[in-house]
Amino acid sequence: MAPVYMAFLRFMGDESEARNYSYSLEVGANGRKLIWEGTPRSVRDSHKKVRDSHDGLIIQRNMALFFSGGDRKELKLRVTGRIWKEQQNPEAGVCIPNLCS
Repeated sequence: MAPVYMAFLRFMGDESEARNYSYSLEVGANGRKLIWEGTPRSVRDSHKKVRDSHDGLIIQRNMALFFSGGDRKELKLRVTGRIWKEQQNPEAGVCIPNLCS
């Protein structure tokens, strides 16, 4: 099995509180990017549990080296992210990030 790199966000609280938020992580270079969007995991979930669930940005080594540029021998990734609180629209009953009032 080829090595992979994984990034995810953990929330300082329980799972029900974490579900009120969303986040995105992005890695990219050479005119390409890979984006992951998800719900943070509670810090009460073990690192192993989150890792084994594959609930995060997963990058295979060959792609990580491609994003690192150069001769593809040195791993140098830049991961950026953002987090936002979901807002409930009581009239429609749906959440739309950053658009609900």
